[in-house]
Amino acid sequence: MVHHYRSDILFAFGVAIALSLAWYVRNVLLLVYVSALFAVVLGPGIEGIQRVRICNWSPGRGLAAVLLLVGVLSLFVLFLVVALPPIFADIQSFARDLPGKVQRLQARVDNWPMVSELDPAILKEHAAEAVGGVFGFFRGIAGGVLRFFSFLILMAYFIIDGNRAFRWGLSLFSPRHRPRLESTLLRAERRVSKWLLGQLLLMLILGTSSAVVFGLLGVKYSYALAVFAGIANIVPIIGPIASVTLAAVIAAFDSWSKAAGVLIFYLVYQQIENAVLTPKIMRSTVDVPALAVIIALAIGGGLAGIIGALVAVPTAALISVILDEYVVHREPEVIHEPEVHPHV
Repeated sequence: MVHHYRSDILFAFGVAIALSLAWYVRNVLLLVYVSALFAVVLGPGIEGIQRVRICNWSPGRGLAAVLLLVGVLSLFVLFLVVALPPIFADIQSFARDLPGKVQRLQARVDNWPMVSELDPAILKEHAAEAVGGVFGFFRGIAGGVLRFFSFLILMAYFIIDGNRAFRWGLSLFSPRHRPRLESTLLRAERRVSKWLLGQLLLMLILGTSSAVVFGLLGVKYSYALAVFAGIANIVPIIGPIASVTLAAVIAAFDSWSKAAGVLIFYLVYQQIENAVLTPKIMRSTVDVPALAVIIALAIGGGLAGIIGALVAVPTAALISVILDEYVVHREPEVIHEPEVHPHV
């Protein structure tokens, strides 16, 4: 009995130490988890490329991952080739008209009653703070670029060698539980892999609606701004803020009414997306209830900021599959029927 209590105490201390270490390296663990999750999400695309056969030859998993990356980069380059020439022409004309636009914008701002009441010393103090904030922002960008390349390297390893890591993880469990755990994780993988389809659909809806509204308002670079809005929509919070800020600033150089139209459109669209589109689309793709999607986004953003909100929905799908298998549908107990001996 004493030995039993001693084992429990040692086990509790071991769990506490493991949790403490996990908390100290939580950023690294989050990076590993996000890399593995995106490797799973990109799995269907890579498997589709692997199914292509040319004279009894098909690409391996590593080559398929490279081809997928090259395809995405090619689409990006094609967009730049199509979009940049008219944008450069507009930038040249914008540079010629910039002094007059700035003067007109300053004249409009000077007419605001609150501007005349501002203290120049306070403005100078806030400007100094803003400069310091800008340097901090660029230091954050440098760290973000380093983490992004680490994410790409880890994701490549998970794509190429993920199956071996999966088998190794299963080997840590007893042979009796491995088949059920493997089946559960594979089912979770199929559900999580559909998250990207739902996210791409949301990006397409925002990009298309932005192009229509910006075109009707007469905002310059309407289609380029629409594409940027659609692409940036994959990043929660920061993406919509960056796209609406850029579009509103460009529209404000023409008229305040255009800038107001852009802001009103984004406010209305964000309400529709958060309340209707995201829950419905994610419900149909990852098979997670709408309320669970909203709660997952709130919890993910609160725990890990932008990255947490980005991976909240596929994580909720993963957790729902595991809970459904091990909590809702418990493993049935094996009932041994009494052996009946036939009468001779």
